[in-house]
Amino acid sequence: MRAAARAFGTRLLDRVAASDPGLLRLAAGLRTVGAIAVTLAVLSLLGADVSHLVAGAIAAMVATFAVREKQRDRQAVTLALGLPVALASLSVAALLSSRTVVGDLFCLALIFCAVYGRRFGDRGTALGLIGFQIYFMSLFVGVGTSSLPGYYGVIAVAFASSAAARFALVPQTPTGILLRLRQAFRARLAQLLDAQLDLLDAAPDDVVKAVAQVREGTARLHETAMMIQGRLDEGTPDEAVARLVQRRIADAEIAAERLGLLLLTARSAERADTLTMHLPGALLPERGRLPVRDEALEILRRDLLALRLLVRHPAAAGSGTALSQVRNRLLGYRDEENLPEAPPAVQDVFRGLGEAARAVLGLRIALDGPQDESADSAETARSREELDAEDAAIGGAEEDEGTAEQATGLRRPTTRAAVQVAVGSALAIVGGELLSSQRWYWAVLTCWIVFINTASTGEILVKGYRRLLGTVLGVIAGILLAGVVGHHTWTAFAVVLLCVFAMFYTAPLSYTLMSFFVTAALGVLYTLLHTYSLSVLALRVEETALGAACGIVAAALVLPVHTDRRTNELLTAVLERLDEVTEAAVEQLSGAPPADLLDRARDLDQALADLRAAIQPLTHPVTPLRTRRDTARYVVALLETCAYHARSLAATAELLPTHPSIAADPRLRRAGQRIRHNIGAISARVAQEPSTAEVLAGPSIAALLEPGVPGTPRYGRVTDRVLRHLQRLDEAVVGLARPLDAPVAPPQ
Repeated sequence: MRAAARAFGTRLLDRVAASDPGLLRLAAGLRTVGAIAVTLAVLSLLGADVSHLVAGAIAAMVATFAVREKQRDRQAVTLALGLPVALASLSVAALLSSRTVVGDLFCLALIFCAVYGRRFGDRGTALGLIGFQIYFMSLFVGVGTSSLPGYYGVIAVAFASSAAARFALVPQTPTGILLRLRQAFRARLAQLLDAQLDLLDAAPDDVVKAVAQVREGTARLHETAMMIQGRLDEGTPDEAVARLVQRRIADAEIAAERLGLLLLTARSAERADTLTMHLPGALLPERGRLPVRDEALEILRRDLLALRLLVRHPAAAGSGTALSQVRNRLLGYRDEENLPEAPPAVQDVFRGLGEAARAVLGLRIALDGPQDESADSAETARSREELDAEDAAIGGAEEDEGTAEQATGLRRPTTRAAVQVAVGSALAIVGGELLSSQRWYWAVLTCWIVFINTASTGEILVKGYRRLLGTVLGVIAGILLAGVVGHHTWTAFAVVLLCVFAMFYTAPLSYTLMSFFVTAALGVLYTLLHTYSLSVLALRVEETALGAACGIVAAALVLPVHTDRRTNELLTAVLERLDEVTEAAVEQLSGAPPADLLDRARDLDQALADLRAAIQPLTHPVTPLRTRRDTARYVVALLETCAYHARSLAATAELLPTHPSIAADPRLRRAGQRIRHNIGAISARVAQEPSTAEVLAGPSIAALLEPGVPGTPRYGRVTDRVLRHLQRLDEAVVGLARPLDAPVAPPQ
């Protein structure tokens, strides 16, 4: 019973860790709710009235979510600076509450400064958020000059409570976050292996669903790897250890994705295209004979389960003979003599299992430290030696300092956004005043919010639509909640706390859900302030629609950044990063000195993530431009395919200085020249640069490597390892030419 309970608990923790990597969403929700709860408790003990309680709850929420820095000391400084900013904003709002014109002008200036402050990083963004949101809070509760001293105390209590929640109740350290992210990576890797096992066993009619699950699991694993990459510097003081973890995470990610491709190929009548794992709805390879219950497939099924066991079983939990035997058996597949009798495609899966087991072994050593080596087989000992040699060589490469020219004046993104939001807010103030002289600030708030974390007109349009939809649904929920809680103060505050937690927990997942919970909570707060009515909630929808419309108009007419321009800039950046990774990897594979390849590969991944976010307006389900949507999805899928092969080339190239059994092949330099030429031709077309370069399509990469001297060996071992990645990369790059309208040279 205890073993079953422990197993259930482990599975539950794995699911939680996988669904919320690093528990970042859970911590954000609990921290904000904790800050509000402490504020309400302190204020109630001091005998505060409902208006002060509402103001304290809003101030505590703002002080908590505005601070986004990763280091605790920087968080403390920003929170300390935020208190005087909040008090100043509250004071000016109270002093100008009876002066409409001057108050509106100050509101516009405050909005401009809040958005412009984003150029100063996380601290500037936080202080701008605090200044504007406290100003909004003063309008919401109706702070006047006579009541200022009492609200000063409320603000102070709210900021102190926020500090208590952040540093005592729900503490988070960079080291702790990184540890939980690593646990999430393990959990998601195990889930991906589960999906791959389902793919192996899927009936012919279920293959599409199984491939979709593998595709989703691969994307979720990559997302977690990127989150770990973003936290390594703060969470790992030792740079060498950070680079080691980065390398092992990359190895495991690449090995897992390759294993999925090999499985799909094994159960098909033809080799699977890497694009299948990145493009939803892509045509699957023609179905083959699998699944068939023969001995080799039963062994494969058993060993996939064994690999999942290795992933889920941390070294700290103890090691046993059975686990060592499982590890030894899987690593044995790296030796051709240990492969079971099976068709070549199935044998490739066993080879992939061996490489995945090696990656998991490296991951366990990097994350859990040294392990018991007493039961090692010869192949396991060899794998450890290879990993130790790689670990010793990691580190020392210095990153290039970026010297890219920074935009100035109105071309600077923060300045442009500040001007846009100021113009949009001016329109919102005028329209909002016409709708309601008391609630006009809802339109201004919506206009301001739709500009946060957006960079193009299309992104603002989508965000405004989502906010309006969430608000409409939230109004309906607010009506129901207001009727249920009535005027029961503490019940209403409990409902507000639940809504706040749900708001922060769902914010990274769905902006519509976040807006829904915000509006539902506001309906309850209106009830507490005795200002609730159906007309007020209807006005909330009208003001939200007006604010979103004003934001869209300002973004479209004032210094506009069209979605096409934004995506073209990011697409060019992705192609540049792809060219850098390809060049560095091919040069090192050809015999050049070692370079910092993994960091360049992660720069490529980050550029691709930025592009994926920017094209959301083009790929949104409600877009009327169906052909354009499909083209955007296809281009991104091709780029993800290119990134996968570039990562694999980079990971293989980093093996060369330490791997005893492979050597560089100078002929690869020639093979990479055509790929880099094609990337440059496509990049010039996207950037609309004057260029006559054409995309070259010709003989396969393998044909380019044919020896010129009779009797010369066709390939070396390293060439065998990277040739397929180069070929697939070449095909994917050439495939980009058609959707991006790049000129293609006629076949010769």
